Amino acid sequence: MNPAWPPGFASHRYQALRSGPRLIVTGAVHGDETCGAQAIRRVMAELEQGALSLAAGRLTLVPVANPLAYQLGRRGGERNLNRNLAPAASPQDYEDHVANWLCPLLAEHDALLDLHSFQSPGQPFVFLGPRDNAGELEPFVHAAKEEALARRLGVGRAVDGWLATYALGVARRRQAPAGDPQLAALGADPRYGVGTTEYMRSQGGWALTLECGQHADPAAPQIAYQAILDTLAHLGMRDAAPPPPRAQEWLSLYEVVDKLDDGDRFARAWASFDPVERDELIGWRADGSPVRAQAPGRIVFPSPGAPVGQEWFYLARPSSRLSAPAA
Repeated sequence: MNPAWPPGFASHRYQALRSGPRLIVTGAVHGDETCGAQAIRRVMAELEQGALSLAAGRLTLVPVANPLAYQLGRRGGERNLNRNLAPAASPQDYEDHVANWLCPLLAEHDALLDLHSFQSPGQPFVFLGPRDNAGELEPFVHAAKEEALARRLGVGRAVDGWLATYALGVARRRQAPAGDPQLAALGADPRYGVGTTEYMRSQGGWALTLECGQHADPAAPQIAYQAILDTLAHLGMRDAAPPPPRAQEWLSLYEVVDKLDDGDRFARAWASFDPVERDELIGWRADGSPVRAQAPGRIVFPSPGAPVGQEWFYLARPSSRLSAPAA
């Protein structure tokens, strides 16, 4: 064990007298995304002071899922915890030890709310999993549960298609790995697209990632806090009426573009969900060749500082999913 590592992990469990769903809420999977930790600690204080009570079920709160990254104030401790998430028989880095604690904890629950924020400017949104399917990549049977909760988290946009789109990038990286050899090897492994929510679904549960806004947005902790309360109400775990479903823009990721050289640059300062038209110029490669949008839609997670060989930006287009508001 590295003596510079934090000595352990912490989760906090609350059990109601009445049976009900088993919900886990996680924050600081990435150490520079602190809104979830702030919101979870606020909920913990209210539970312990009696200002909030659990009416049914089991609630597990994890304010800091990655203590080393949180301590360092950066995305990962030794790597990105939210990629290649699975128990490790022979842990090679700090995040492997986190996974050996976190994965069994996730598997004990029915549902996960994972609280995040993002680097570039943009509006909060929710990530959900695939439609129900029996495919090999991400078979799933709980899409209706995710869709219903996504409508009640107070954000105006929902996005799916993460793992399928990541798999496209994997196929390309296998042909032309770039950057750090270890990262390139991980980037060419389909499992590297598996994070907290994907692991939760693989264990028979369901999960949402709420992106609460830009890292430093002072509103992000309140959005995260309200989302926890709304989730508890929606699941019948809190004696309060759930919020009504909200009309949302629904998008599906369809493309991921990696950074191939430190000289790759954007044509302008993009924000997540800025609209793009077909053939619109997004940026240039180091050799001056243009990078353009394939179809009308939106740019997602533009990352000017992305490491070589990692995701530079994603593209999304309108989804036919939930074309009418949920009841």
